[in-house]
Amino acid sequence: MTLTAPGTHPQAEPATPTPVLSVRDLNVSFPSEAGPVRAVRDVSFDVHAGRTLGIVGESGSGKSATAMGIMGLLPGSASVSGRVLLGGRDLVGLDDRRLSAVRGNDIGMVFQDPLSALTPIFSVGRQLSDALRVHQKLTKQAASNRAVELLDLVGIPDPRRNARSFPHEFSGGMRQRVVIALAMANSPSVLVADEPTTALDVTVQAQILDVLRTAQAETGAALVLITHDLGVVAGHADDVAVMYAGRIVEQATAQELFARPTMPYTIGLLGAVPRPEARSDHPLVPIAGEPPSLVGLPAGCSFADRCPAAVGSCRTDEPELTTVPGHGQVACLRADEIADGTLAADALFPQAAEAEGQAGPGPGAGAGAGAETVLRVAGLTKTFPLTKGALLRRRVGTLHAVSDVSFELRAGETLGLVGESGSGKTTTLLEIMRLGRPERGLIDIAGTNVATPASADQRRRLRRAVQIVMQDPMGSLDPRLPVFQLLAEPLQATGEDRAAIRTRVGELLSLVGLDASVTDRFPAALSGGQRQRVGIARALATEPRILILDEPVSALDVSVQAGVINLLARLKRELGLAYLIVAHDLAVMRHVSDRIAVMYLGHIVETAGTEELFADAQHPYTQALLSAIPVPDPQRERTREHIVLEGEQPSASRLPQGCVFVDRCPLHRLLDDGLRRRCRTERPALHPTGSGAGHRSACHAR
Repeated sequence: MTLTAPGTHPQAEPATPTPVLSVRDLNVSFPSEAGPVRAVRDVSFDVHAGRTLGIVGESGSGKSATAMGIMGLLPGSASVSGRVLLGGRDLVGLDDRRLSAVRGNDIGMVFQDPLSALTPIFSVGRQLSDALRVHQKLTKQAASNRAVELLDLVGIPDPRRNARSFPHEFSGGMRQRVVIALAMANSPSVLVADEPTTALDVTVQAQILDVLRTAQAETGAALVLITHDLGVVAGHADDVAVMYAGRIVEQATAQELFARPTMPYTIGLLGAVPRPEARSDHPLVPIAGEPPSLVGLPAGCSFADRCPAAVGSCRTDEPELTTVPGHGQVACLRADEIADGTLAADALFPQAAEAEGQAGPGPGAGAGAGAETVLRVAGLTKTFPLTKGALLRRRVGTLHAVSDVSFELRAGETLGLVGESGSGKTTTLLEIMRLGRPERGLIDIAGTNVATPASADQRRRLRRAVQIVMQDPMGSLDPRLPVFQLLAEPLQATGEDRAAIRTRVGELLSLVGLDASVTDRFPAALSGGQRQRVGIARALATEPRILILDEPVSALDVSVQAGVINLLARLKRELGLAYLIVAHDLAVMRHVSDRIAVMYLGHIVETAGTEELFADAQHPYTQALLSAIPVPDPQRERTREHIVLEGEQPSASRLPQGCVFVDRCPLHRLLDDGLRRRCRTERPALHPTGSGAGHRSACHAR
């Protein structure tokens, strides 16, 4: 564990007169049947040694295309113009041979997907050695030794042994560490990180951000950090550039931008971010509408159709980036009015979210102590055999995915399951959805034990009572069917006639806030938010009592995510639904859950009401999870104490004899010998703790 105490975040050196990386009027376009797609438009910025520039914006805003344009990694069909000056040398127009001498040496890149960035047939040590020898005159042994040093520097345990391992043998967090080691291997002057923590758990994200900080300190490099997470930007960026529709619309220091956002788009993004300190009944404020198509952009400001401050001239004149005194640069015709307070920023996106009807009681308003229990899980256990051999397979072990999990869910209530990947959350959901006899334990839905032999009619009623919304809306919807048929399919399966189906499809679209015009469109023609709304409508078709949601907003932009969260809150209130939801983002859980159960290595280690858990977490693992949530406020994020867990979650095939968290527990080393021995040898049971009723923790020291 690493404790990052208040005030220990390193401060960047003051900007030097000459930037290490200077981008001027960068334009990137791609050909399409409809015409050129202008992915990046006249982007200019400077990055100085030792400083971090955060680039943020929704999907399609041009962030990654900018990164690839800087690195020269765009496909041959792309058209690139402008200048990318690295140490005074223009990289635009260089052929691949000359760029290869620059990439990895003067400029390094950390990709979003580490598994795709690493060669699967070579060991990680071999890949690091090759990267060193391409740019430096090193012997094979010297490169191998340096590779081990780099692995140790980025926190890979037992680096000499793990240097012989292959990428598939590492966890996602360890693979990302290797990619960072590759990027920093030759001490480049610039590091470009493209969404380096997007697919990672919040605790692993904290580790990776610490490693990135170490890499930057070790090399003295400038860092371009591309991310959609404004909390990450608040904690790590010195300067911020906000992109929309291919261009930068606001640019300022992190302190200035978060304290006084001046572009309406930036104001909207910050208002849509779930905050861990906000009350659970505090609605999020989504930005209405969708980003414009980058083919044939209309005249005027590209944000005008979604902007609450737009006036007539906004639709005829595209604003240039202009300097706002004491702030930075903003591309908005009304920037001066917002900056001087004539046009109040708070009034642009009022805290009402009327589009989703969010006024009124927050989560849990429909659930009381006497509400009916619609789902009861007791002692649920699920294991998987580990086998070896190609032809004659033999069992060599057991994977303990879920162990003795128990909880109840009442009508009108939301229970959240949180924890790192591999903690057993999704397996728990799938065991419930299987509606069959569990390996061990009890699953009771609305008074019916799913293990009890039931008639076909009872089985159909159970199937209608529980529905699921999947994480990836594109993957969960049949791409060959239009929206109408996607919503009609579950109704046809339950025997509804055509007239009833047509009426019900219209009701479902209205319920999730979609227009009837989408009925003839296919999933590929819908935005991410629209696809997720269709997935929710499909789940609601059979009028279920329980909705199971597996990471329902993790694949969505922050503004779209806010709209879906508000939608789920309204549906629960209006329909009296019970939600069982899995999410790795605890800030999201704060807004949607009434109670939270924290899982680690297949076990529930703490459960409590949402407000009490955030105010008074008892288990060391829960405390680490909460401390790792990025807060979109530079002042708070950089001065609060962070708990960064060391090491990786152990394999579920080799569970510790005692507490499953003991090997990573920051509290364990502070206990007396008797308690430490007990933690190693005796599995703690959930017991009452804290001050609230129903707050339970599985920790010997609490």
